[in-house]
Formats: sequence, C-alpha cells, structure tokens
Amino acid sequence: MAVLVLLLVLLMVNPGISQSNNSENDVNTPIRSFCGRNRPIVPSNFINNRNSTFTAIRRQLSNNNVFYARAQSLLEGDSVFGVTQCRNYLSTSQCMACFDAGVSRLLSCITGNGAYVFFDNCFVRYENYDDFYDDPNVVEDAGITPLQICGNQSTSHQPTTMFREVVDGLLLDIKDATPKTSNFYVASTRQITSGNAMVYSIAQCVENTSQTVCQTCLNTIYTYLYNCLPNTEGRSINMGCFARYSETPFFNDNQTIDITSFLKGQALIWLFQLLLFHILAVPQSIIWHSSKVSIIAGAIGGTVGLLFILIVLWFLLRLRKKSKKSEEGNCVTVYSPDLKGAINYNYKDLQLATNNFSEKNILGKGGFGEVFKAILDDNNTVAVKKIEVAHAKAKEEFENEVKLVSNVHHRNLLRLLGWSSEGSHLLLVLEYMPNGSLDKFLWGAKRGTLNWKQRYDIILGIAKGLAHLHDEFHVKIVHRDIKSSNILLDDDLQPKIADFGLARFQPEDQSHISTKFAGTLGYTAPEYALRGLLSDKVDTYSFGIVILEIISGQRCTDTNSDRPSMDYLLEHAWKLYENKKHIKFIDETLDVNQSQEEHVMHIIEIALLCTQSPVSKRPTMSEVRLMLSTGQSLGKIQLTRPTLIDQDRRIQIGSSNKAISLGKVSGMPKELEANEQLHGEKAYEKVDVMEKGMNVATTLL
Repeated sequence: MAVLVLLLVLLMVNPGISQSNNSENDVNTPIRSFCGRNRPIVPSNFINNRNSTFTAIRRQLSNNNVFYARAQSLLEGDSVFGVTQCRNYLSTSQCMACFDAGVSRLLSCITGNGAYVFFDNCFVRYENYDDFYDDPNVVEDAGITPLQICGNQSTSHQPTTMFREVVDGLLLDIKDATPKTSNFYVASTRQITSGNAMVYSIAQCVENTSQTVCQTCLNTIYTYLYNCLPNTEGRSINMGCFARYSETPFFNDNQTIDITSFLKGQALIWLFQLLLFHILAVPQSIIWHSSKVSIIAGAIGGTVGLLFILIVLWFLLRLRKKSKKSEEGNCVTVYSPDLKGAINYNYKDLQLATNNFSEKNILGKGGFGEVFKAILDDNNTVAVKKIEVAHAKAKEEFENEVKLVSNVHHRNLLRLLGWSSEGSHLLLVLEYMPNGSLDKFLWGAKRGTLNWKQRYDIILGIAKGLAHLHDEFHVKIVHRDIKSSNILLDDDLQPKIADFGLARFQPEDQSHISTKFAGTLGYTAPEYALRGLLSDKVDTYSFGIVILEIISGQRCTDTNSDRPSMDYLLEHAWKLYENKKHIKFIDETLDVNQSQEEHVMHIIEIALLCTQSPVSKRPTMSEVRLMLSTGQSLGKIQLTRPTLIDQDRRIQIGSSNKAISLGKVSGMPKELEANEQLHGEKAYEKVDVMEKGMNVATTLL
C-alpha cells in the first residue's frame, strides 16, 4: 500500500508539455469543486481505495485519444467509484496534466466519501456509489445547480446585436448537434463579421450518459450561456455537461467538427420559421425555439415537403384572417387554449426591457419571486414578475395566475397583460402601478400621506374588486391572499388587487371547498387556517383586517404600539369597540373632522363584521360594497367577539367568557415567529400539523 501512495505522489508532478499552440490549455484553474459531507466508515480504507481508483484512471488516460475514463476500488469497504473526462481538443499530456491537477485538488477531501472538481479542460469526480456513472445528475450529498461564468468584457464588435445573433446561432447549433454525436462532443467556430474575426465554442456531455440526458442538460445550460452575451466569453457547467464560447481561440482551427450532418433538415426548418414569422407574424418566442416546428419541418423534405408547407401556411393564414377580426388594436398576439387573453412575450425581449433583471429595476418581492419594472419597445412601462422555479409550487402558481386572471377585467383588479414561459424562465407581464403597494402608505416611506377620503376610496375599491371576483365573474374566484402588500395603487391612488398565484375556483353549488392552507399569517380566517375550509368568506375576513390596517396605519401583526404588548390589531380594535372608544383606533397621522370621525367608526364596525365567526355571520363582498357605498347601517346586527389571540398566543374561538382554547401549536419554528408575512404554502410545510378533528396549520401570527 505504501508503494501505491508513493506512486500517487510521483504522479502529482505535472508531466505534461503542451502539444498545442494554445498555452491556455496548460492552465488548470478550478472553477467549481465540492467535498462531500458523508464521512467514510474507515478513513484509511477509503483513502487506499481512492488512491487505487485514481491510479487506474490515470493509466487509462495515458493511452492516445482516451478522454473519458472510469474505475472503482471496492476492497475492505468504503468503496470509491471514480470518473474523469477531458475536452477532446487536448493532447494526451494535457489531459493527464488536468487530471493530475484535479487529483491534487481532491486529496484534501478526506472528511467526506464523495467529491468533484471542474476545470475548463476536464473534471474529476468520485463517489461511494455508482449511480452517477449513467446519470451524472444523481447527487446524494447536495443538490447542484448549473453554474454560469461570464467574462467581464463586452465584445468590441459593432453592432453588438450582430455578435449576439452569430454566437446565439452557434450555441443553438452545438446544443442540437452534440447529443447526436457518438462521443457527445462538438467543437465549432463561427465568423463574426466579413473579416477574419471568429468565435470558438464547444459543448460536451459525460460520455457514458444517454442522448436524452445529454440533450436535457444542454438545453438548460444553453440559457445560462445566452445570458452571458454580449460578453466576449462565457461558460456554463452542469453535472452532466459543459459548454463554452470565446472570442479567444482555446482549440486549434483543425480541431473543429463538421456538424452539418447532425443538423440535417435545419435549412427547411429555418425556411418554415421565416414563413411563419414574415407571413403569419407569429411571435419569435413561438418560432425560433419551438421543438414542434423543428419536428414538423425536419420530418418533411423535397417537393412533398414544400407542398406540405404551402398547404399548412394557407390553412393557418385563413385562420389568422378570421382571428384578426376579434383582436383589439394593432397588437399581434398568439393565444393558447389554456391561456386565453394574454400575450405570449419573448423572454429575451423582457430580459432586455428589465435591463437583464437588474436590481435597480426591482419593484418588490413576493412569495415565489421578484417583480421588475420594464420598458417595452413601444415605450410602455409594465411590471414583470419573475417566478423562481426552484420552489416546488412556482410553476403551479404561474399557470394558476395566468389561467385564472387572463380574462378577468375590472378597474380594481391588476390586469395580466401577458406571460413568457421558455424553459426554466416563467414570467408574468402585469400593469405597472407607479405608486406601488398600499403598505408603503400605511407604515412605509409614504406613511401619513393619505387623507381619509383617499383611504375610504381605497377600501371601497378593494370591496368592488372582490365583489367582482366573487359574484360578478362567470365563476367564483377566491383570492386567498388579500393583504395590504397585495393592493397596488395607480396614478390616482385607486386600488388594484394583485398577486393571484394562490387564487382558487369555488363551485357555485358548494358553500366551501376543503384544501391545504395557503395565505399570509395574520390575514387568514380561522376556519381556513384551522380546518382548511375555503370559501369567499375567507377573503371577506382578510378584507376586514386590511380595513383595520388602513384606518389605524398599523400592521395586523404589530405588537410594538401603545396597545397592550400582545394585543394584535383585531383584538385591539375589538376592545376599543366594546368600550365605545374606537375613535382612538384612528391613525394618529390622519386629520379628521367630526363628521369624518363618525364615518370612520362606521367603517370600523363593517371591518369587525367582516371578521365575525362563524362564517355565516360574515356578509358577502357584494353586501359589504353596498354598505360602504350607501352608508347603510348595520341595523340590528349584533357584533360578537371575533376569533382572537390571547397573550399566550393561544387560538380562541367564541366570546370572551366562553373561549375554547386550542393551545399553542407545538413545534412552531422560529422563522414563523420572526416573519409575520411568511408565504402560506411555506408556512404550511414548516408548521407541525396536529389532527384532532381539525388541522392546525398556523398560530395566526
């Protein structure tokens, strides 16, 4: 064994001398590495097996034209399975030098039984399991996301759009060709201008994987590479593939691979795409990256193919003429059966309009992503909501919001203008509200700037929007997340309800539906949070809480005020109402006269009516709208104490002298105590569920 260790030390010396003119290939700087966290059972056995595996791999790489090698050592437990792959433009000595650099880097990983390191020229990886041989994405220690590395210099070629188009075309070609090659490797060049300027690019998948895995991997990292443009170079690494482009040569001109045969039928595809774009004006986002278009056009050829195209285009043209009659304005849109009424925007156009989703353009952050200000080509300003697909519920929220709201139009509902869904990029294009969200005016930077009339108009506008969702649209929609931060204000400070990602249909023949809790803690009705009973009255409850926030200028979960330390907003409002002192509930920054005071107190009573339990005591939003707009009195309606939270944060139901205490929810994580606006789906997943006739999903912070 000592001989093996000595041999390994000797092998660490870099023996390679470049046989290529590209000196860059002799530089092996790690660009991604990882040491596993699962400790070996017997470290000495693990180290011996790892050394044996490295030795066997290096022996294979010493043979000419061997760029992929794997080995394993299973002696005395603590098995080690290893694999290495070099880029095919390297010489044998360069490949071995890269491998040696990787081994040297990984020798320090002795606390875990798996590790990897990536260079431009190769990667080295070992694990204590062999699943990753055939599927490199199998990672047992931790989830690995693709890595994007862009150069820090923009191209000098003008216009940059030409550079972007040329490189993008090259990247698309190698992305499509690489999985079709026998060794999953392509190196190609493309001329930038009429001169001699060139761009160099390669793509490579792990050789032992499948064509499907390779294609999926390259589809993912292509997007990352495209985001590097118009920089002079870019790299993207995933566990199963690697791609790179650069204006600086990193392989020889005679090392390129002719990919023409792998792109057979591409010319016909381009013709088909051009006809679709210029004759039918189909948006580019549907055409240029559509696999269906490629499959159709690639499957046909010659005279028969051309005839087929002409027939299809004639048919589509007739359909387009018919659809034009129903289009509004001069904007060309493409509709999907499931996404009616929304424009399909091109991702790249939205990326440009948001200045590559710059932090300077951020308008706000939601449960599943960020919202950016964007200026489109027609100088219209919109808001672009970028959904984070890392969350399991992200795509569901995206599809839900588009399908539910694309046909809903009301002056108090934020209009969905369009969407974009390209690969992992999910974007919603929404109306831009220059005044931002209501909460900024209540306790944010604009606190105290709203007078009573403006606050009342906002309350009435929200009620009108909810009444439309519940009673005036052809189906009943429950928003599920009504809160001040989801109320946006236009130029005239008129409210628009936003963020329909959690919205749900409620069948007309059902008083409620049973579902998992989703919403924002503090605004959620007790029957929904406790038993998962969802109805339009859940929105009514949340609306009542928002009214109290608008009148008081305080958060519903804020305890840092003049009221008792553990009295949340609803309880504070109720105690003042009980003692006929609810005039003290009015925001101290609000200057109201005597007649306005009476009006405010009337609205407080409506808010408390909206928060009544049981559900049958709450009015519908149409009734609330009527009470607000006409000044209708509550009449003989007797208000009872709403569901409250006492000083021990115990959930109470019923009147103060007959409260049923359910006790504090056990196992409540600290992040729930610290974040009163944690997104509902996440809250449900993190809170222990107690089932004793009801599901306790939150303590209603």
